[in-house]
Amino acid sequence: MTKRLYNAKIITMVEGEDIFDGEIHIDGNRITYVGPATEGGSFDEEIDCEGNVLLPGFKNAHTHSGMTAFRSLADDLNLQDWLNNEIFPREARMTPEDVYWLSQLAYLEYLTSGITACGDMYLTPESILDASVDFGMRCQMVSGLNKFGPTLEVLERRYNELNGKNELVGFLMGVHAEYTCDKELLEKVSELIHKYKAPLYTHMSETQTEHEECKQRYGMTPMAFFDSLGLWDFGGCIYHGVWVEDSDMEIMKKRGIRVVSNPGSNTKLASGIAPVSKYLEKGIEVALGTDGPSSNNCLDFFREMFLVTGLAKLRDKDPKAVDAMGVLKMACVNGAHAMGLFDNDALAVGKLADIIMIDLYQPNMRPILNISKNIVYSGSKTNIKMTMINGKVLYKNGQFSDTIDIDAIYDKCEEITKRLK
Repeated sequence: MTKRLYNAKIITMVEGEDIFDGEIHIDGNRITYVGPATEGGSFDEEIDCEGNVLLPGFKNAHTHSGMTAFRSLADDLNLQDWLNNEIFPREARMTPEDVYWLSQLAYLEYLTSGITACGDMYLTPESILDASVDFGMRCQMVSGLNKFGPTLEVLERRYNELNGKNELVGFLMGVHAEYTCDKELLEKVSELIHKYKAPLYTHMSETQTEHEECKQRYGMTPMAFFDSLGLWDFGGCIYHGVWVEDSDMEIMKKRGIRVVSNPGSNTKLASGIAPVSKYLEKGIEVALGTDGPSSNNCLDFFREMFLVTGLAKLRDKDPKAVDAMGVLKMACVNGAHAMGLFDNDALAVGKLADIIMIDLYQPNMRPILNISKNIVYSGSKTNIKMTMINGKVLYKNGQFSDTIDIDAIYDKCEEITKRLK
């Protein structure tokens, strides 16, 4: 099926390209034209963008979608109390079917926030795959292996079986965190990493306590400890990276490690403010994630974009820190790269048609002096006019696609939440 999106302002996110008036053509799930207005041509569907903005979808590079079950259930606690006393016991009672429906509830919210892909570390990847494919969400599943499970054999099987199973999903090697894995387990994970020459994904240095306790255990920071085990030999990505040292950043630069900042969750849990400006100064790619809907609790990418720049300015005492265009790059481009996705990081010929439309005809977008700054500093979910994933419009003008059974998702999730509570 071919589509034409015309009468648009386009932010391609291609390095060096400025915003321009034009149109985009799509054939199936790929972009075939990006440029000035054209005449003629035949398309199965034409969408008049009415002067609104098209840009690559936002990439939620770190989340736990199925944790919608615990939204507003265990708030105002520190991370360890929240995890050990409230979350882990309830997760132990969850079924794969629970994760399926709870993930789709998060996907609904992603669409309203312009999120076209997520990096999801959660239980039962098989049911997350089914949820993503049935819904139409692009999802890079991440292993959360730890000393409580699953086994290394399960991790390897999932890596081989789930990758390539559907064009919308992938599976990445990962461990939950240093503090939930013993050294012997991490050594075995390193062997697996080397067998497949795969990058590693993990929570790291989210809290000061976590960071310092690792130094007490091993005489090294978590970053250095993982490096000593060869876990970064093929690159990877850390989630949070709030409490890092200069030596950690040198390892990250050397090994090509990216960081996904989660400013909303880190603020709510009082974990701290990530040194985003220092990462950028050292050439370390920073992406954005919401973290889970029970620690954030909101899956709103506009809030994450504002917080990552606002907190950086506050931390550095510098209003120039982390400018708006840099934030858009984190949201659209770096997030894709952090998840190992390089086909949907920009609007260009041959790229995947993961596209969002921003409504400029609302008060918070006027006057139109600088569109990128409007999006980052004054934008909100109400400005998402359309969310397209893989060439399919799943959300437009406040309505979800007819392919999505909203009532079934809401009803199932209410039943699950009552049982788990």
